[in-house]
Amino acid sequence: MVYKRRRMNYQQIYPTEPLRKYVRYFWILEDDSLDFSQKTFKIMSDGLPGLIFQENKKAFHDKDSQELPQLFLYGQTTRYTEHRAIKSFRNIGVYFEPTALKSIFGVDANELTNQHISIDELVNTNITDQLSDTTSSNQRIELLSSFLIHLAEQRSTENEKVNFATAQLQKGVSLPKIQSELNLSQRSLERYFKQHIGISPNLYARINRFQLALENIRQNQFDKLTDIAYQCNYYDQSHFIREFKEFSGTSPKRFLRQANEQVANFPEWKI
Repeated sequence: MVYKRRRMNYQQIYPTEPLRKYVRYFWILEDDSLDFSQKTFKIMSDGLPGLIFQENKKAFHDKDSQELPQLFLYGQTTRYTEHRAIKSFRNIGVYFEPTALKSIFGVDANELTNQHISIDELVNTNITDQLSDTTSSNQRIELLSSFLIHLAEQRSTENEKVNFATAQLQKGVSLPKIQSELNLSQRSLERYFKQHIGISPNLYARINRFQLALENIRQNQFDKLTDIAYQCNYYDQSHFIREFKEFSGTSPKRFLRQANEQVANFPEWKI
């Protein structure tokens, strides 16, 4: 009898102290199945930019069936999208803090909203070759950490007002209260967010509300969807479901049935 090996492994690694104000965590996702079959991953809005290195640079295609760069940076997503894995893969990703595009890479965040870019087009570096030349995931994370620390040390673009605003919005504090505490007009706060986050404060707040609702669903902390809708300050259940579909590409019930979510907000979609 022949047994087929079918395996997808996930690891999450927290950054060293110098990176903690820029990076939430690193992740590793690999599928080394001998009988690999194509997989579809939904990418859900989460309010965070990120970076991905592909060991197999031909493994993943975007929603337009174009190959993704081997090492690429991506910005905020204002609605869900999809990637497809057509070959076996081992990917290393970085989940950044919301302001990292500006504070580490020095780019206005709105330039990468709903976009991705090869690191080689953005920074004069051989980091892609260095990552390709080693097969150790730990060494790759060390290389990425050194690379990011080096870039961060060259920048002086931290914006404490934006950092404060994002932290308050994640706690559910209202925008008018945040503007008052920062002594900023709505227009000024929107300008800061466009530059450092890539989306408006209002959209960022909506995405964070969706993420709060999503976490309740992941943890099965509800008896009915109406409970989540009101706990997360949606007008009603239909408003909640409509917004959930906008940011995830599916309904809450289908998410529970069909999402194999090993990497947060990057679930494999089971047909």
